[in-house]
Amino acid sequence: MSRRYAGLSLVAGVVFALGMLLFGAGRADAQVVEYRWVAGGILHNWYSNMGSEIEEGWVKEQQYGLRWPAYRTYQDNQAAKGIWIAATNFTDTVDGKFYTHKIVHLGPRVDGKVDGYTPKRFEIITKFALPEVYVDGNSSEAERNMTVKSVDPTIVPDVMLINEVATPLGLTYTRRIMQFSQQYHDNYIISDYTFKNTGSKGLTGVYFYFQFRLAVNEEACYVIGNATRWGINEMLDTRGDGVKQDADDSVSIPGVYSAPHMRIQYAWHGKYPPFTRYDNIGAPIWSSPYWDPADTIGRLAGAAFVGVATLHCDRASNDPTDDFSQPSTTSWVGSDEPYTSKNDQFNGNMMTGEYTQWITRGHDPIRHADKVGTGDPALGTPGGFSNANGYGPYTIAPGDSIRLVWAEGASGLNQDQCISVGRKYKAGLISAQVKNDSVLTGKDSLFWTFRRALANFKGGYNIPQPPLPPKSFNVNSGGDKITLTWDVYGTGPAATGFRIYRAVGKASGQYTMIYEAGPGERSFEDTSPVRGVAYYYYILSVGSPADNNGAGLTPAGPLVSNRIWSQTYDPAFLKRPAGNAAGKENMDTIRIVPNPYSLRRTAGLSFPDEPDKIVFFNVPGNCTIRIYTEMGELVNTIEHTDGSGDAYWNSNTSSGQVIVSGIYIVVIDNNTTGQRVIKKLSVIR
Repeated sequence: MSRRYAGLSLVAGVVFALGMLLFGAGRADAQVVEYRWVAGGILHNWYSNMGSEIEEGWVKEQQYGLRWPAYRTYQDNQAAKGIWIAATNFTDTVDGKFYTHKIVHLGPRVDGKVDGYTPKRFEIITKFALPEVYVDGNSSEAERNMTVKSVDPTIVPDVMLINEVATPLGLTYTRRIMQFSQQYHDNYIISDYTFKNTGSKGLTGVYFYFQFRLAVNEEACYVIGNATRWGINEMLDTRGDGVKQDADDSVSIPGVYSAPHMRIQYAWHGKYPPFTRYDNIGAPIWSSPYWDPADTIGRLAGAAFVGVATLHCDRASNDPTDDFSQPSTTSWVGSDEPYTSKNDQFNGNMMTGEYTQWITRGHDPIRHADKVGTGDPALGTPGGFSNANGYGPYTIAPGDSIRLVWAEGASGLNQDQCISVGRKYKAGLISAQVKNDSVLTGKDSLFWTFRRALANFKGGYNIPQPPLPPKSFNVNSGGDKITLTWDVYGTGPAATGFRIYRAVGKASGQYTMIYEAGPGERSFEDTSPVRGVAYYYYILSVGSPADNNGAGLTPAGPLVSNRIWSQTYDPAFLKRPAGNAAGKENMDTIRIVPNPYSLRRTAGLSFPDEPDKIVFFNVPGNCTIRIYTEMGELVNTIEHTDGSGDAYWNSNTSSGQVIVSGIYIVVIDNNTTGQRVIKKLSVIR
């Protein structure tokens, strides 16, 4: 049972149960909501078995999902989605009433239960068994934790989620969420809908209405302001609405498809007036209480562009040709307007307003970006605006169906560009306008993303395939090296070799290729790591240029497997064995590094991208480390049991608080021999 009814009293519960008997299942709130994470490329998103992804649906965070690039932290761009299905002149079988406008709602805030959305199928199928990635024997696959139902090598995409949902209108829809891991097609996700009239009554005036509340991106909210979490500063724009001519949205796919323009709704991180320290377009990180001081060089935290592109829409239930006039509604609506919450399929007056004022409003004569200009994107509202697309009207007889296909995508400046442009802006080497112009090139990247999605769809999903990733990837810490081993599937396009990449300090850091292996190699020993420093890896299978025929606007050259399949998210270290002297651990060789520990220390005296890290070197392989204040108060306890000579502490208390300046007493007990040593640690904040 949902939280909506969790607080009912016994009497109220009885009344509610009687209501269910009187009015039937249309108001039932007994659906079990399930969620799945789709992560077959570098754009990841979550999905609900109810049929759409509502605000704070799976995780109670304003920004969650549509994560790009997903191998970095805090890259979520989605605040809410919604689907409303509408019909006219409908007599409801639940309450027996006639409704001029009947709408069943799911999102952006209502959960679809009361409106009778009933999930029938919800499962993920993959083209190949997911690779296994281990670091020191432990699974390390945090960012692609998918629940897979089955493996089917005959499916077209690499990952497909199938979701079937029934509605009280008699319309049942199946959405196939499809993702490709090929490197030029890995930043969009296609949603292929089939809406079928499985009821006994014909439906008229049918519309399929979608809302997209976007917020670029979560990382930026910690720098620019919390209100950006819900997209208060989002700039929205549209292409293909006929409001004006746009030279940047033309599309021509030789031999496959040609059209005067694409059909796109998109968003980017716009001006946030309360932030006045510097120009916030692109969300430069100059300083933040939430940020590592080493990452306040000016890097742009919000330089992504995200949106949705219509790829196909049936002209009619008996005409599957693409109706280029759809969506018939493209609008920008207030994200906190009354119609975004408390929607009810039995509220006739409200449904008439929704149908006439939002769903069928057509194309807004002024686009949001044009209305805003250089002003406040929120236009004085508390929540900003959302994009909305309405497809219809349709007449759908029993047994007939409508197919609708759209793609969500994300693109923009890459990490190196975000660092380069942001650093120059902070240093005063370029103006705010030059910085902003660089950020806005992300729009062109997004449009190319959608051109490729369209080419993929119109070409029958026949894009060239990269070689499969390694079947397994094992990273093992060692005393004088970190050893990497891998195995292969033995199917699909042959790999001509493998490329190994490494980052220092954190999984979301910058990666550099450190080795290129031949097709027969299955191991590599990394002997260059520094003791105590964290290392992260991924490995790519490299294909032959001959296996790339260029279909789907794929650039020429060798294709590689996607990094997401082999990315490690746990650190590997160069660990020394526990020190030995005369056959037993030598407690006198234990060292604390850095000591003194100071936030003002130079970069060379700290661990890369791990400013809070303190290491205890040469400790016994099985020991207990206790840190006390000078007054004898226990600060934290570390149980070190992995058999190595290195133990790590991120300079916090047992309750997660950051330690303050002072002298600390470190007591280390050898749990094997009973030996003890006492050390001092100085902390300067």
